Amino acid sequence: MGIFDKFKSAANSAVSGAVNSAVNSVSNKKETFTFAKLPESAAELQNLPEACLDSPFKTAALTVLALCAYGADKQIGIEMLNFLKGPKPLSNMEISFLDDRFRDGGWYVPFSYFKGATPENNYTPAEPYTLEVESNPYSASNEGYMTLWLKSGGADSPRQITLRMKGDGRWFLWEQYVMVGIRTPKSQDPWA
Repeated sequence: MGIFDKFKSAANSAVSGAVNSAVNSVSNKKETFTFAKLPESAAELQNLPEACLDSPFKTAALTVLALCAYGADKQIGIEMLNFLKGPKPLSNMEISFLDDRFRDGGWYVPFSYFKGATPENNYTPAEPYTLEVESNPYSASNEGYMTLWLKSGGADSPRQITLRMKGDGRWFLWEQYVMVGIRTPKSQDPWA
């Protein structure tokens, strides 16, 4: 091995180490968000410190808050979600999907992502409202996108939410897979 080959090998090792370090810093990260109360308007959501949207984790946490609001007041929920979607507002298909989830009595699904919310307590979260958002080794697989995970008190596996970064560094909601089936709350379970 010549002297140039040694330098080249050392440089490749350094680059590889830096890339692995960068991926690992995102790959198994968990961020916790705590809210004293849930926002009841788009303005209240936008006044939260997380509404700067400078992190995909913040946008993911705010998405759960917006979905809780959607269950209480569809129009307010749409306003909140459109803020989080940025330049690509909710499509008619996305609104129809959410309507179906809430029409079938799924008001409790977004609440299931808060700490302390379980089927046994009818998905009543502990206060203050606390959410954990996690990444995994595949979260940053696609450049400009981040897939994060939320654990539900009513599901065995975490649910995903995908965010997309705009050119100004803000992260916006791209797709959510959190409004999916979970265990029925005890009060609605005929077998409980």
